[in-house]
Amino acid sequence: MSDSNQQTTNDEHPFVFHMVEAKHWGRTLTTGDIYYPPTYETDGFTHGTSNPAKLLTVANHFYSGIDGDWYCLQMTVESLAATGVQTIYEAAAAVGATASKNEAASGELFPHIYGGIAAAAVTNTYPITRDEFGGFRSIDGISPA
Repeated sequence: MSDSNQQTTNDEHPFVFHMVEAKHWGRTLTTGDIYYPPTYETDGFTHGTSNPAKLLTVANHFYSGIDGDWYCLQMTVESLAATGVQTIYEAAAAVGATASKNEAASGELFPHIYGGIAAAAVTNTYPITRDEFGGFRSIDGISPA
């Protein structure tokens, strides 16, 4: 985990978003377990995004090759902390074996969730619309900033 001098809030964008395959989130809700993304062991944290304008760019860069339905989970640093999870804003990082496009992040810091996601931390769940080629096109209920 990063040192204590790292940013732990984002005043401009108050939410933490995480995109999740519907089948994994459904299993989490059914079992009551904590959700960990498939790359958690490799990455050491759960990736997040705070800037709504970056959500589709992030989704298309990292997840367009994974078929199926997806959701966008909305949380806050506080709702995650209430479940015992720390969130630290850091530079963009690879997701598993897929490198980050740091130039696309333009110096922006991203919320890295040091733990899994409990259903109690999620304040809203939004369906993600995809096109026939697997591209992510919109997140119903979230307008880009």
